[in-house]
Amino acid sequence: MHPLDPIPAIRRIDTDRPDLFAVEIAGHVSASDVENLYGLLEGAYALHDRLDLLVRVVNYDGVDWTGVSSRTTEEGRNHAIEHVRRCAAVGGPDWTSSVGGFFSPSVPVELRYFDLEDEAAAWRWIGAREIA
Repeated sequence: MHPLDPIPAIRRIDTDRPDLFAVEIAGHVSASDVENLYGLLEGAYALHDRLDLLVRVVNYDGVDWTGVSSRTTEEGRNHAIEHVRRCAAVGGPDWTSSVGGFFSPSVPVELRYFDLEDEAAAWRWIGAREIA
């Protein structure tokens, strides 16, 4: 990485559960950040047939979806349907109602939103702890 390159907006969060994929999203999310996130998820799916997600959003400044191919988005959705059990969204805008439609009502993905101040409740709900 070159010193003038933008800092990636998405970073992994270490947890005490191997079948939990946790990330923090900070600031503006570029198309390359989205592509990287999908790649990280694919790696997690290869290791765990079913997993839970925790997404912490701080200082949210939007997502550049224009640079993400529709094929990538569709594959990401289909793979999430196959592999995700629960998703805790922490902070940022509450996107769980719109993403619920992304999965369709018949898909058994539990989505729950928590304010950033309630992050501890999100960790309890998902059944894990962050490892510093």
